[in-house]
Amino acid sequence: MAENIIKVENLKVAYGDRIILENINFSILKGEIFFIVGGSGCGKSTLLRQLIGLESPTSGNVYIKNTLFSNTDSKTKNIILKKIGVLFQSSGLFASMTLEENMRLILDTYTDLTEIEKSNLINIKLSSVGLAGYNNFYPNEISGGMKKRAAIARAMVLDPEILFFDEPASGLDPVTSASLDILIKEINKGLGTTIVIVSHDLQSILNIAERVIMLDKSVKGIIAEGTPKELKNRTEQPLVYNFFNRIAN
Repeated sequence: MAENIIKVENLKVAYGDRIILENINFSILKGEIFFIVGGSGCGKSTLLRQLIGLESPTSGNVYIKNTLFSNTDSKTKNIILKKIGVLFQSSGLFASMTLEENMRLILDTYTDLTEIEKSNLINIKLSSVGLAGYNNFYPNEISGGMKKRAAIARAMVLDPEILFFDEPASGLDPVTSASLDILIKEINKGLGTTIVIVSHDLQSILNIAERVIMLDKSVKGIIAEGTPKELKNRTEQPLVYNFFNRIAN
Protein backbone atom coordinates (compact mmCIF):
# COMPACT_ATOMS: atom_id res chain seq x y z
CA MET A 1 0.00 0.00 0.00
CA ALA A 2 1.34 3.42 -1.01
CA GLU A 3 2.35 5.76 1.80
CA ASN A 4 1.28 9.35 2.28
CA ILE A 5 3.96 11.81 1.23
CA ILE A 6 1.84 14.91 1.96
CA LYS A 7 -0.87 15.26 4.58
CA VAL A 8 -3.02 18.32 5.22
CA GLU A 9 -4.98 18.49 8.48
CA ASN A 10 -7.72 20.98 9.37
CA LEU A 11 -6.13 23.73 7.29
CA LYS A 12 -7.58 27.22 7.50
CA VAL A 13 -6.31 30.25 5.61
CA ALA A 14 -7.64 33.73 6.33
CA TYR A 15 -6.39 37.18 5.45
CA GLY A 16 -7.72 39.38 8.22
CA ASP A 17 -11.45 38.69 8.49
CA ARG A 18 -11.63 37.17 5.01
CA ILE A 19 -11.60 33.36 5.10
CA ILE A 20 -10.27 31.79 1.89
CA LEU A 21 -10.07 28.14 2.93
CA GLU A 22 -11.22 26.22 5.99
CA ASN A 23 -11.50 22.63 7.17
CA ILE A 24 -9.16 21.35 4.45
CA ASN A 25 -8.18 17.70 4.95
CA PHE A 26 -6.54 15.42 2.37
CA SER A 27 -3.50 13.25 1.72
CA ILE A 28 -1.33 12.74 -1.34
CA LEU A 29 0.20 9.33 -1.96
CA LYS A 30 3.85 8.84 -2.79
CA GLY A 31 4.34 8.53 -6.55
CA GLU A 32 0.93 9.71 -7.70
CA ILE A 33 -0.14 12.52 -10.02
CA PHE A 34 -2.54 14.58 -7.93
CA PHE A 35 -4.59 17.53 -9.20
CA ILE A 36 -6.13 20.45 -7.30
CA VAL A 37 -8.94 21.90 -9.40
CA GLY A 38 -11.87 24.28 -9.20
CA GLY A 39 -13.31 27.48 -10.60
CA SER A 40 -11.73 30.91 -10.44
CA GLY A 41 -11.34 32.31 -6.95
CA CYS A 42 -11.81 28.97 -5.17
CA GLY A 43 -8.44 29.05 -3.41
CA LYS A 44 -6.31 26.74 -5.58
CA SER A 45 -3.29 29.04 -5.63
CA THR A 46 -3.72 29.84 -1.94
CA LEU A 47 -3.59 26.13 -1.13
CA LEU A 48 -0.52 25.67 -3.32
CA ARG A 49 1.30 28.44 -1.44
CA GLN A 50 0.64 26.53 1.78
CA LEU A 51 1.94 23.26 0.31
CA ILE A 52 5.22 24.77 -0.91
CA GLY A 53 5.84 26.81 2.21
CA LEU A 54 5.42 30.31 0.78
CA GLU A 55 2.74 31.04 3.38
CA SER A 56 1.79 29.62 6.75
CA PRO A 57 -1.81 28.64 7.55
CA THR A 58 -3.99 30.55 9.97
CA SER A 59 -4.53 27.21 11.67
CA GLY A 60 -4.02 23.55 10.86
CA ASN A 61 -0.95 21.74 9.60
CA VAL A 62 0.85 20.55 6.48
CA TYR A 63 3.08 17.49 6.80
CA ILE A 64 5.61 16.35 4.22
CA LYS A 65 6.99 12.83 4.69
CA ASN A 66 5.44 12.77 8.18
CA THR A 67 7.40 15.88 9.19
CA LEU A 68 5.61 19.10 10.14
CA PHE A 69 6.23 21.62 7.34
CA SER A 70 3.91 24.47 8.26
CA ASN A 71 4.91 26.64 11.20
CA THR A 72 8.15 24.76 11.75
CA ASP A 73 11.68 26.02 12.41
CA SER A 74 13.78 27.30 9.51
CA LYS A 75 16.29 24.44 9.67
CA THR A 76 13.60 21.78 9.30
CA LYS A 77 11.87 23.81 6.59
CA ASN A 78 15.06 24.12 4.53
CA ILE A 79 15.67 20.36 4.75
CA ILE A 80 12.15 19.72 3.41
CA LEU A 81 12.46 22.40 0.71
CA LYS A 82 15.35 20.44 -0.81
CA LYS A 83 12.91 17.57 -1.38
CA ILE A 84 10.50 19.65 -3.50
CA GLY A 85 10.62 21.49 -6.82
CA VAL A 86 8.17 24.08 -8.11
CA LEU A 87 7.09 25.15 -11.61
CA PHE A 88 5.38 28.52 -11.31
CA GLN A 89 2.68 29.61 -13.74
CA SER A 90 4.94 32.19 -15.40
CA SER A 91 7.85 29.67 -15.45
CA GLY A 92 9.75 31.92 -13.03
CA LEU A 93 13.00 31.88 -14.99
CA PHE A 94 15.33 34.84 -14.48
CA ALA A 95 15.27 36.70 -17.80
CA SER A 96 18.81 38.05 -17.38
CA MET A 97 20.27 34.54 -16.98
CA THR A 98 20.78 31.74 -19.47
CA LEU A 99 19.02 28.45 -18.85
CA GLU A 100 22.23 27.02 -17.44
CA GLU A 101 22.75 30.02 -15.16
CA ASN A 102 19.17 29.68 -13.89
CA MET A 103 19.88 26.10 -12.91
CA ARG A 104 23.39 26.73 -11.63
CA LEU A 105 22.03 29.31 -9.17
CA ILE A 106 20.13 26.58 -7.31
CA LEU A 107 23.12 24.23 -7.33
CA ASP A 108 25.41 26.99 -6.04
CA THR A 109 22.96 27.72 -3.23
CA TYR A 110 22.10 24.21 -2.07
CA THR A 111 24.99 21.90 -3.03
CA ASP A 112 28.75 21.49 -2.71
CA LEU A 113 29.17 19.94 -6.14
CA THR A 114 32.23 20.73 -8.24
CA GLU A 115 31.81 22.89 -11.35
CA ILE A 116 32.20 19.84 -13.58
CA GLU A 117 29.57 17.94 -11.59
CA LYS A 118 27.20 20.90 -11.86
CA SER A 119 27.70 21.14 -15.62
CA ASN A 120 27.12 17.41 -16.07
CA LEU A 121 23.94 17.52 -13.96
CA ILE A 122 22.60 20.54 -15.85
CA ASN A 123 23.22 18.78 -19.17
CA ILE A 124 21.40 15.67 -17.94
CA LYS A 125 18.38 17.64 -16.73
CA LEU A 126 18.09 19.76 -19.88
CA SER A 127 18.38 16.63 -22.01
CA SER A 128 15.68 14.89 -19.96
CA VAL A 129 13.17 17.61 -20.93
CA GLY A 130 14.18 17.75 -24.59
CA LEU A 131 16.41 20.83 -24.34
CA ALA A 132 19.88 19.36 -24.88
CA GLY A 133 22.18 22.06 -26.24
CA TYR A 134 20.07 24.97 -25.05
CA ASN A 135 22.32 25.77 -22.06
CA ASN A 136 23.32 29.25 -23.25
CA PHE A 137 19.91 30.39 -24.48
CA TYR A 138 18.08 33.14 -22.60
CA PRO A 139 14.38 32.71 -21.77
CA ASN A 140 13.33 35.32 -24.34
CA GLU A 141 15.08 33.32 -27.06
CA ILE A 142 12.90 30.22 -26.70
CA SER A 143 9.19 29.45 -27.07
CA GLY A 144 6.61 29.36 -24.29
CA GLY A 145 6.56 25.58 -24.27
CA MET A 146 10.35 25.43 -24.10
CA LYS A 147 10.32 27.88 -21.18
CA LYS A 148 8.01 25.51 -19.30
CA ARG A 149 10.38 22.62 -20.02
CA ALA A 150 13.37 24.67 -18.91
CA ALA A 151 11.56 25.57 -15.69
CA ILE A 152 10.83 21.88 -15.13
CA ALA A 153 14.52 21.08 -15.63
CA ARG A 154 15.39 23.73 -13.05
CA ALA A 155 12.77 22.37 -10.64
CA MET A 156 14.28 18.89 -11.05
CA VAL A 157 17.90 19.89 -10.61
CA LEU A 158 18.06 18.77 -6.96
CA ASP A 159 16.26 15.47 -7.74
CA PRO A 160 13.18 16.37 -5.67
CA GLU A 161 10.78 13.73 -4.44
CA ILE A 162 7.83 16.05 -5.06
CA LEU A 163 7.18 18.42 -7.98
CA PHE A 164 4.52 21.12 -7.77
CA PHE A 165 3.09 22.64 -10.97
CA ASP A 166 1.02 25.84 -11.00
CA GLU A 167 -1.18 25.91 -14.13
CA PRO A 168 1.47 24.25 -16.36
CA ALA A 169 -0.72 24.51 -19.49
CA SER A 170 -1.30 28.26 -19.06
CA GLY A 171 -0.50 30.16 -22.24
CA LEU A 172 0.25 27.04 -24.27
CA ASP A 173 -1.46 25.84 -27.45
CA PRO A 174 -3.21 22.43 -27.28
CA VAL A 175 -0.39 20.52 -28.99
CA THR A 176 2.32 21.96 -26.74
CA SER A 177 0.11 21.37 -23.71
CA ALA A 178 -0.35 17.73 -24.71
CA SER A 179 3.42 17.27 -25.11
CA LEU A 180 3.89 18.74 -21.62
CA ASP A 181 1.39 16.20 -20.26
CA ILE A 182 3.48 13.43 -21.80
CA LEU A 183 6.64 14.83 -20.21
CA ILE A 184 4.96 15.01 -16.79
CA LYS A 185 3.90 11.36 -17.07
CA GLU A 186 7.41 10.35 -18.14
CA ILE A 187 8.93 12.10 -15.11
CA ASN A 188 6.38 10.49 -12.82
CA LYS A 189 6.80 6.97 -14.16
CA GLY A 190 10.53 7.13 -14.87
CA LEU A 191 11.64 8.69 -11.60
CA GLY A 192 8.75 7.87 -9.28
CA THR A 193 8.32 11.57 -8.54
CA THR A 194 5.14 12.62 -6.78
CA ILE A 195 3.53 15.37 -8.87
CA VAL A 196 0.99 17.87 -7.55
CA ILE A 197 -0.70 20.07 -10.16
CA VAL A 198 -2.96 23.08 -9.76
CA SER A 199 -4.98 23.42 -12.94
CA HIS A 200 -8.30 24.23 -14.56
CA ASP A 201 -7.23 22.60 -17.86
CA LEU A 202 -9.84 19.86 -18.20
CA GLN A 203 -8.00 17.98 -20.94
CA SER A 204 -4.85 17.66 -18.84
CA ILE A 205 -6.89 16.63 -15.80
CA LEU A 206 -8.61 13.86 -17.75
CA ASN A 207 -5.37 12.80 -19.48
CA ILE A 208 -2.95 12.41 -16.58
CA ALA A 209 -4.59 12.88 -13.16
CA GLU A 210 -4.71 9.82 -10.95
CA ARG A 211 -6.65 11.55 -8.19
CA VAL A 212 -8.30 14.95 -7.87
CA ILE A 213 -9.68 17.26 -5.21
CA MET A 214 -12.09 19.98 -6.30
CA LEU A 215 -12.39 23.23 -4.36
CA ASP A 216 -15.36 25.58 -4.39
CA LYS A 217 -15.44 29.14 -3.11
CA SER A 218 -19.01 28.86 -1.82
CA VAL A 219 -17.89 26.40 0.87
CA LYS A 220 -14.29 27.66 1.08
CA GLY A 221 -13.09 24.10 0.82
CA ILE A 222 -13.19 20.69 -0.83
CA ILE A 223 -16.46 19.59 -2.39
CA ALA A 224 -15.26 16.43 -4.14
CA GLU A 225 -12.40 13.95 -4.23
CA GLY A 226 -11.78 10.99 -6.52
CA THR A 227 -10.47 9.87 -9.88
CA PRO A 228 -11.31 11.96 -12.98
CA LYS A 229 -13.66 9.19 -14.15
CA GLU A 230 -15.51 9.17 -10.84
CA LEU A 231 -15.93 12.94 -10.80
CA LYS A 232 -16.95 13.07 -14.45
CA ASN A 233 -19.87 10.76 -13.57
CA ARG A 234 -20.88 12.40 -10.29
CA THR A 235 -24.37 13.43 -11.34
CA GLU A 236 -25.51 13.90 -7.74
CA GLN A 237 -23.21 16.94 -7.49
CA PRO A 238 -24.13 19.33 -10.31
CA LEU A 239 -21.16 21.67 -9.73
CA VAL A 240 -18.73 18.77 -10.00
CA TYR A 241 -20.52 17.12 -12.92
CA ASN A 242 -20.73 20.36 -14.88
CA PHE A 243 -17.06 21.16 -14.36
CA PHE A 244 -15.84 17.76 -15.51
CA ASN A 245 -18.20 17.66 -18.46
CA ARG A 246 -17.67 21.31 -19.50
CA ILE A 247 -21.31 22.26 -19.02
CA ALA A 248 -22.14 25.92 -18.40
CA ASN A 249 -24.02 26.58 -15.18
